[in-house]
Amino acid sequence: MIRRRELLSAPFLLSACATRERRPNVLFVIADDMSYPHASVYGDPLARTPAFDRVAKEGVLFTHSFSCCPSCTPSRSSVLTGRPIWQLEEAGVLYGTIPPHLKLFPHLFEDAGYCTGFTGKGWAPGDWRAAGLARHPIGAEYNRQTHSTPVRPGLDQRDYAANFAEFLKRRPKDQPFFFWLGATEPHRVYDRGAGLRQGKKLDQVRVPAFLPDHEEIRSDLLDYYTEIEWFDAQLARALGVLEQTGELDNTLLLVTSDNGMPFPRAKVNLYDAGVRMPLAIRWGNRFRGGRRIEHLISHLDLAPTILEAARVAAPSEMTGRSLLPLLDGAVDARRDRVYTALERHTMCRPDGATYPMRAIRTRQFLYIRNFAPDRWPTGGPEFVSSNKTFHGDVDGCPTKDFLLDPASQKRFPREFELCFGRRPEEELYDVAADPGQIQNLASDATHRSRLTSMRADLEQFLRATKDPRIGGRDPWQEYAYRQTTGFGASFNRSLSQAVRRLAAEGSAHRPE
Repeated sequence: MIRRRELLSAPFLLSACATRERRPNVLFVIADDMSYPHASVYGDPLARTPAFDRVAKEGVLFTHSFSCCPSCTPSRSSVLTGRPIWQLEEAGVLYGTIPPHLKLFPHLFEDAGYCTGFTGKGWAPGDWRAAGLARHPIGAEYNRQTHSTPVRPGLDQRDYAANFAEFLKRRPKDQPFFFWLGATEPHRVYDRGAGLRQGKKLDQVRVPAFLPDHEEIRSDLLDYYTEIEWFDAQLARALGVLEQTGELDNTLLLVTSDNGMPFPRAKVNLYDAGVRMPLAIRWGNRFRGGRRIEHLISHLDLAPTILEAARVAAPSEMTGRSLLPLLDGAVDARRDRVYTALERHTMCRPDGATYPMRAIRTRQFLYIRNFAPDRWPTGGPEFVSSNKTFHGDVDGCPTKDFLLDPASQKRFPREFELCFGRRPEEELYDVAADPGQIQNLASDATHRSRLTSMRADLEQFLRATKDPRIGGRDPWQEYAYRQTTGFGASFNRSLSQAVRRLAAEGSAHRPE
């Protein structure tokens, strides 16, 4: 339910002076499974993303923005709370729930007099009601409007821009708004061969270093790019809605993704392909546009940024820090590292066992701690997971099918091992020299001091933020896997149909 309260009675306002100025609107646009640097403004020659590029050129582009977790639900939980996943209990896993004591920034907006709503994929997948949360984590749902012409398989039939327009039409006059536009693209399942049919060329693809350079992989990547471009086209239409209503320049606009591309060793991994995100922020003339910010920033920082922009105080529990000083041109030497984590994605190990990882990323190095190196990071080849497959923490796709073929394993043993093999307790990568993060330096004597210092830094941060893993506890394995709710009753029909169609071909997995 959308509630409206008088400004001076809102409990979280910084001061009554907020009544003297018009408060900004906020439009938060989040893609599903899109990695950095897959936008043309980042220099990717295959991506055509004019809308994202526009936001970056009229605003600020971040080059080192990182998700807190490479999995949909926990990533979104961290965005909503400004806190790392190990502080979020059952909100820190896929298909979890939200403990009602967690403070969600859309609720703070609503309490401060904002009209709140969402379209597409909000906090999901999971059951947000199961732990007793009394109101939707984001706001009123706007998903009734669908595209007048059926879209191709794999794309969401919901018309995000039309639903956003309906939200604005229903908004009480002059009430500031917060709206979450959650695309389901470029999440799988894809319309196989769509990239080639659209005229994209196999020789244009930059294949990541951890994947085989083969036409099957290249074609799969082309299909991924077509979904990025669809997402960008919907972003363009949402920008048009803002312009038509005269709200564009009084709207803080943030565009990012929840986690990385749905390919082996990307999504559900703490390498850059899993957690390094596109991010562009625009806010009219509030700050100078056309700039790039190279500081390392985390999705933890988004909630305090949005709250400060609206002059709503951030709860003390939030670990993130507002980005407004950076947007205003400040230099912050403390923003030289970020921390990422994973516990449970799918149920793909016996007894609900997780694959616990923590990482610290600086400008030059990535250090990963694997707390259970005896387990398969992908779920392994013997246990049938919740999505009815082996290696269940890798989304079903042509790339996965190709790599699991015995002939491919023989031809590309290094890539197969990188994507599906077990991993040591510690990993260290020189990301400047090895951007694909395939050469583990943890056992290299020349990097021993670096390994020691990054291990100590990570442990210090985890202790300071009360990570149960450092205390030897594992509450995650006992959390219920609330898979029955999926994306909710409004989960798009076109994607469901695509899953059924591709399942008949033997290559589809349930979307996560």
